[in-house]
Amino acid sequence: MFKIGDKVVYPMHGAGVIEAIEEKEVLGEKRQYYILRLPIGDMKVMIPISNCNDVGLRGIIDREEVPTVMGVLQGQTSVMSTNWNRRYRANLEKIKSGDIYEVAEVVRNLLTRDKEKGLSSGERKMLENARQILISELVLAAELEEEKARSLIDGVFA
Repeated sequence: MFKIGDKVVYPMHGAGVIEAIEEKEVLGEKRQYYILRLPIGDMKVMIPISNCNDVGLRGIIDREEVPTVMGVLQGQTSVMSTNWNRRYRANLEKIKSGDIYEVAEVVRNLLTRDKEKGLSSGERKMLENARQILISELVLAAELEEEKARSLIDGVFA
């Protein structure tokens, strides 16, 4: 169980800070919710505490793990299917996992593919989403400004 002030990652949305724990009635059912503020996009999300494990809510990585994430970005591109649909689904599963290393792999692979062959509009949107998720966690883990985290990632592929 997390507490107010904890930095967590909500898969498919990114990293944020738990601002409150509130009891709300939704559809006639009272439940406790984490109120999560996502700094990028300045969005608030309500996550039922009882669903935390199901949605994959986890604590952010430690500052010491940031170089490992950067290493994944600098690593060799994984073998990807030539079939757009299979590649898209495989990447979506990696993003849904909530694992920052898998998200970093998606960013690396899609940026590499974009340079080599270009991306479809669906994959381009997926790349931007994965980048935002990655940046949001780096911002909180390494206590960076959003622009600094963005340029750190861009620097790897410059």
